[in-house]
Amino acid sequence: MHSLASPSRFLRISGILLPWLAAATIILLAFGVVQALFISPPDYQQGESVRLMYVHVPSAWMSMMIYSVMAALSASFLVWKHPLADVAARESAPLGAGFTLATLITGSLWGKPMWGAWWVWDARLTSELILFFMYIGYIALSDSYAHQERGKKICAILALVGFVNIPVIRFSVEWWNTLHQPASLIRAGGIAIDGSMLTPLLAMGLGFTLFYVTLLMVRVKAALLENRIRRMRFGHGS
Repeated sequence: MHSLASPSRFLRISGILLPWLAAATIILLAFGVVQALFISPPDYQQGESVRLMYVHVPSAWMSMMIYSVMAALSASFLVWKHPLADVAARESAPLGAGFTLATLITGSLWGKPMWGAWWVWDARLTSELILFFMYIGYIALSDSYAHQERGKKICAILALVGFVNIPVIRFSVEWWNTLHQPASLIRAGGIAIDGSMLTPLLAMGLGFTLFYVTLLMVRVKAALLENRIRRMRFGHGS
């Protein structure tokens, strides 16, 4: 595992994978957007506003998935001291914050015609807002410590502690009586969405996932190169 987490090996592998990941991301997102806007039908109750689902739902998936990845990377950093774990967790945080913000914005746009209000203090919405603040707090904390090793450990602990909010977001509509609709994709009785809507939804979800992986690789690669240049300058200066 340590050899797989080698920065030098990551730089080599990322150089090979990035063009393919970028191409796959563009194809999936283009396919998903065309399906969502022009091919999938309007909902019989929500009308055309249902098309916000194709951004809102995948963004919500990504907001929780990225934080879960950060928590796993933080645990790996604390336990096994993987060289790339902390870097990948830190570089994931702004991406997760962006997806969470997209979730909140599209949720408000979707909620206005459905609920008659831009925002309600619903359990799902409130816990998602807390997740956004946790991302922002992690980013701010990661930039506030002059002592890097101490800052890395504190950020890793914060990511692990904050992970308790992920199950709250996921199961809030089942634990409490909320305005937010229950899961539309998978329920106890099976898939609860028509295929004409399921196809663009899954395409956008996979496209967003590859978009995250592609941007994460770019950010980690840039961070590693920046650290390498800093070490070279420091060594030259000494």
